[in-house]
Amino acid sequence: MKTKNIPVITRRITFITLALSMLLTPAVLRADENDDRIDAAAKSTYVFKTFLVEDSVTTKTKDGITTLSGSVKEADHKQLAQDTVAGLPGVKSVDNQIEIKETPEKYSDTWLYLKVKNTLAFHRSVSALNTTVVLKEAVVTLTGEASSEAQKELTAEYASDVEGVKAVRNEMTVSTQGEPEPLSLSVMIDDASISAQVRAALFTHRSTSAFQTSVLTSNGIVTVGGIAKNEAEKNLVTKLVSDIHGVKSVVNNMIIKPITAAN
Repeated sequence: MKTKNIPVITRRITFITLALSMLLTPAVLRADENDDRIDAAAKSTYVFKTFLVEDSVTTKTKDGITTLSGSVKEADHKQLAQDTVAGLPGVKSVDNQIEIKETPEKYSDTWLYLKVKNTLAFHRSVSALNTTVVLKEAVVTLTGEASSEAQKELTAEYASDVEGVKAVRNEMTVSTQGEPEPLSLSVMIDDASISAQVRAALFTHRSTSAFQTSVLTSNGIVTVGGIAKNEAEKNLVTKLVSDIHGVKSVVNNMIIKPITAAN
């Protein structure tokens, strides 16, 4: 009697298995589509197409967990890639397996050169492309052409604010053609790239490197949080963040907590 029921039971199990398969397949496909969308979005970000264009970085996402592999020429680019991908919609976590080709000694001229060039590249009011940077014994020499006297002064200001720089010699010339045409507002920079640039810039600048700031970007509007010792420090963060490529406006929610002397 039990033997006769075996085919019936088998058919029921097969039917249940097929039903579950039909239910689960769309969910699996949707997950795969989301993973593919994340990988495609990473490649199209401003950071990947500008700062990492000469590096070899690949992404592979599985169930919202993105693995970064390949190699970059400097440590800052490794962190920049991670921060950018982490800010993409749908990313749960990032496994950063990127290798660094060269690791110059901290505060060496090579290390400082990379820091200064990256700092200038983050900010839109100066031109990293038109600025030549030379380091010798932690002294920066700037040459090239600035579009205005204000840009020349700001370039030196940003360079001198890199941790480890002892002095800046500003030998830039000023163009006689005046200010260039501003970039079109139609050139949109993704929020993930904006947040990554803001974090990197605040960390690179000597004046803000010690700040514990949170950064959130939505449609180009950057909201920063954290603690500042005074109004001047809070205003400095607003100034630096406002000059990052892609930033439309800044909402500074930092709390001012003066340092009190110990009794």
